[in-house]
Amino acid sequence: MTSAAAIFRPKELKTNDRGGGARTTPLVTSGCGSTSMINGITAFDPGAAIGLHKHNCEESVMVLEGTAIAEIDGVQYHLEANDTTWIPANVPHRFINASDNKPMRIFWIYASIDATRTMIATGDTRTIDAEHGKAAS
Repeated sequence: MTSAAAIFRPKELKTNDRGGGARTTPLVTSGCGSTSMINGITAFDPGAAIGLHKHNCEESVMVLEGTAIAEIDGVQYHLEANDTTWIPANVPHRFINASDNKPMRIFWIYASIDATRTMIATGDTRTIDAEHGKAAS
């Protein structure tokens, strides 16, 4: 069965508050019929960061706006707009807005519709798609 193509306009979509000054707008999810990937945009307030975590599949992140610090497996990398990461499955990482006065935005894509996020500090694991209300966990 083939799903219809879709166009997503982030300004018209629901954004989920992730806490700590980060907000995520899901784009491609199982809700639109995707069977092999999910993606979205996360916006960071000045100085905001997300917690150290890992996924059960590959992830790629592109900085859309601002400057970021990508902490990947304990090493920090400074990123600017259009810089792109590739992170293998099960590698601890996080993203930090490197600016204390400008916003930062990233575009992320997971190589599996069944992608999970495991927080390193707590061991809590959730499916990414379910976090956005698009699928059952």
